[in-house]
Amino acid sequence: MIFERSLQRELAYTAGAVFMVLLTIMLTTMMIRIVGFAASGQVDPRDVLVLIGLTVIGYMAVMLIVTLFVSILFVLTRWYKDSEMVVWLASGVSQTRLIKPIGLFAAPIIILIVFFAFVGWPWSNAQSKLIRARFQQRDEVSLLAPGQFRESPTTHRVFFIESMSPDQGRVENVFVTSTENGKVNVIVSKTGHTETMKGGDRFVVLENGRRYDGEPGHPDFRISEFARYGVKITSQPVVNTPTSSTTSTPGLLRNPTNDNLGELAWRAGLPLIAINLMLLGIPLAYQNPRRSRTINLVMAVLIYLTYSNLLNVVQSQIEQGKMSFGVGLVSLHIVVFALVVFIFWLRVRNRPLFSRAMFQRASQSR
Repeated sequence: MIFERSLQRELAYTAGAVFMVLLTIMLTTMMIRIVGFAASGQVDPRDVLVLIGLTVIGYMAVMLIVTLFVSILFVLTRWYKDSEMVVWLASGVSQTRLIKPIGLFAAPIIILIVFFAFVGWPWSNAQSKLIRARFQQRDEVSLLAPGQFRESPTTHRVFFIESMSPDQGRVENVFVTSTENGKVNVIVSKTGHTETMKGGDRFVVLENGRRYDGEPGHPDFRISEFARYGVKITSQPVVNTPTSSTTSTPGLLRNPTNDNLGELAWRAGLPLIAINLMLLGIPLAYQNPRRSRTINLVMAVLIYLTYSNLLNVVQSQIEQGKMSFGVGLVSLHIVVFALVVFIFWLRVRNRPLFSRAMFQRASQSR
């Protein structure tokens, strides 16, 4: 049918444009945020692009939901604004006839939302956490940076080097300070290099330097000179503690704790949100030609934010054991679906959502 093909074609064009705008905003925001983490030493600068890509994958389901809802509102609002919808309604096409073509258009998007909610979200979170853990638990040599004071996360040591060879094999003008049992140890050296023993232990061997040992506030510091002095490099194995947001969906089902059930309800809620918002966008797009189109967009933003925040509240209630998993999984979405049916009923009967008489009665009651 010409009507269905025209609607689906325009929805596809609009959805592509909306998705590109959302993706650009997401990439810009994540780039600023993750580059800030890299500058503060929380992530490896070489992993910035990888972390940005993983973050986009994690939030892909949310971006697709917004894309679907906004594109439906944009297209139908324009049809009302340009009186195209009036022509279709006069030709015998009711608002309920819009459900089929919009549903066919939304079906592949909803399938992608299911995939990214149940697979992409936990996988991207797990990979991001693993990359961060590897960087935070690297050995002390990896911490060194020329011209910067660096504190070891595993020991009470602070390192400073003036220069370093490209392979991190040799360093020059080294300063190392550590605190043990209330005493301060300060080591300065002109040069140094790394060595690996037969047992696998690694050392930074300092050459031609001095060591100062003593307790702050007391004058009896001991000063000793050395030709070679070894500082053992400590390292930790990478420990990646799983959380509910990084656990795969089958893992949540195998271990149904409150946290895992709350996370499962949140993931299952994303495609349900997409379906309800897809249906809600049809009657919500009703547009008076003499009214600005921005009103519908503002309402769409408020509805989505309210809906998503309520889903987060349901997740929190399940995690705290205040709501059962079954009730939390369906209650919110059933209420929203009933609201959608009610709004459809008002539109089919050509009744406004908010009449002037309602506002008059509300003002008189005050």
